[in-house]
Amino acid sequence: MGEKWTAADLPDLTGTTVVVTGATSGLGLITSRELARVGAHVVLAVRDTRRGADAARSCGGSAEVRELDLADLASVRRFAGAWEGPLDVLINNAGVMAIPQRRTVDGFEMQLGTNHLGPFALTNLLLPQITGRVVSVASNAHRRPGVDVNFDDLNSEREYRPWRAYQQSKLADLLFIQELQRRLTAVGSPVTAHAAHPGYAATNLQRGTGSAVQRILMSFTNRFMAQSESMGALPVLYAATQNLPGGSYTGPDGRGELKGHPAPAALSDNARDPERARRLWEVSESLTGVSFPFTTPEGR
Repeated sequence: MGEKWTAADLPDLTGTTVVVTGATSGLGLITSRELARVGAHVVLAVRDTRRGADAARSCGGSAEVRELDLADLASVRRFAGAWEGPLDVLINNAGVMAIPQRRTVDGFEMQLGTNHLGPFALTNLLLPQITGRVVSVASNAHRRPGVDVNFDDLNSEREYRPWRAYQQSKLADLLFIQELQRRLTAVGSPVTAHAAHPGYAATNLQRGTGSAVQRILMSFTNRFMAQSESMGALPVLYAATQNLPGGSYTGPDGRGELKGHPAPAALSDNARDPERARRLWEVSESLTGVSFPFTTPEGR
């Protein structure tokens, strides 16, 4: 990619509209601030609109807050149904990580529901109005040994392991982007789909694990090993604004993709598997009741 890319290299986005989910703190807030700084109108799609309003004011540019709870499909439908006009970029940033077992309003395992099924429904419902690109925030965790989509127990009803459920949800994010790009290409759409991951960034995502031991350990590693939220947001900003091929995956360029500036990231073999992606898409349609809004040549 030549010179190290930073937020100072963001293009002028005056006249564009971007939705960022989960934008009250962390990577989502940094991403929103940087996009607003270069002229984009940023819609912070958040559960807590009071915190969202504070976040929107802190962006310093053109920003507004709208309510969205990805763990509630009715909320997703309300958000999408109220959208009017074109949307240039949708950034699926919101997520939870390795939390104690919980269920969404619709009965899905919380990490699967928040990290994959909610964004899956939101994206497909908004697609007729999206003019530019979709970006989903994934994770290096999808490449851990043995990580796969457990189609026999997708909702962790037989067994729940917090970290494995998180890893599965991040693999699902990547399979979603790959299949979404295939479908967009098949219908001749100019919209492109991309994924990015922040490496190991010090955010508040690690505080929700429910384990005091893990919180202490992560507090230590955040302080001495992680990169900043601002650096972690760079791959997301890059994927949202740069000239990239559809289906791209961006992460930090440092060792193990833990730190650094934006560069192409590595996908696991499972994340590149089109058959897994198609199967997950079909299951996701069935679970959410939301389908791809255009007819592909294959009838999908």
